[in-house]
Amino acid sequence: MKQNIDIKTADGTAKAAIFRADSAPSNGGGAERGVVFYMDAMGPRPALDGMAQRLADVGYVVLLPDLFYRFGAYGPFTGTAFSDETAKAQIMAMVRGTSQEMTKRDTASFLDTLAAAGATGPVGAVGYCMGGGRAITAAGAFPDRVGAAASFHGGNLASDAEDSPHRLAGGIKGRVYVGVAGVDGSFPPEQSARLAEALRTAEVDHIIENYAGMAHGWAVPDHGVYNAVGGERHWKRLETFFNETLSQGNLR
Repeated sequence: MKQNIDIKTADGTAKAAIFRADSAPSNGGGAERGVVFYMDAMGPRPALDGMAQRLADVGYVVLLPDLFYRFGAYGPFTGTAFSDETAKAQIMAMVRGTSQEMTKRDTASFLDTLAAAGATGPVGAVGYCMGGGRAITAAGAFPDRVGAAASFHGGNLASDAEDSPHRLAGGIKGRVYVGVAGVDGSFPPEQSARLAEALRTAEVDHIIENYAGMAHGWAVPDHGVYNAVGGERHWKRLETFFNETLSQGNLR
C-alpha cells in the first residue's frame, strides 16, 4: 500500500512515498519497524516502488524519498537511462549537485517522518548505487536512530572525498552490510579494503560480501544489468539482516 506524501526538510519540500503491507492499518496499534530506502541515481519510479513494497510486505513501514527534490521536476528515468547521453548528463548533474551533507540534513526529516508513522525504535537504512553511501552515512550521522544500514552496489563508499561515508565509521553503533558488485569501477578493491579497515577499527559489526559475476545495478529490476538470481540473493540477505538486527534493536 503506497501513500504519497510531502516531507518538509531544512532545504525545502521533498516528495516521498510511504509503503506498508496491504493488510497493515495505517498507524495501527504498536510500534512498527521502519526503513529509509535511499534511491539509486535514476530516482523514484515503479521499479523502486516495487522493491519498497516487497520490503513493506515482510513487516516494515518503508519511506522512499526523492533525494533530487531540489531540482524540481525531472525525468522520468528508468534503470537504462544511462544509455541515453542526454538523460545521463541530467542525472549526473543531479548526483553531483546532491551532496552527502544535503542528504544527511534531509535524513533528520526522514527519520522524524518514520517516527510519526509509528516506527519509533531504531530503523533500517538501505540504499542502491548512490543511495548505498547515503545509508551508511545515515548510520554514522544518526547512531542512536539507525540500527542497521545496507548498501548494494554502492559507489564511493571509501573514497578520498571529505564526505566519504567510511569517515563516519567511528560513530556507527548499529550493524552494516555491504553487497559489492563483482566488478564495479565506482567501488574498486582498494576502496573495499579501506572501508573494511575503517569498520573493523571502529569495531562496527559488519559484513562486506562480494557478488561475483554481478555488475553495478544487478539488484534493481529495471536496470539493464539486472540479474534475477543475484537479485533474489540480495533479498535473502537484506531480509535476514534487517530481521535479525531491527527485531533486537541492536545498538551498542
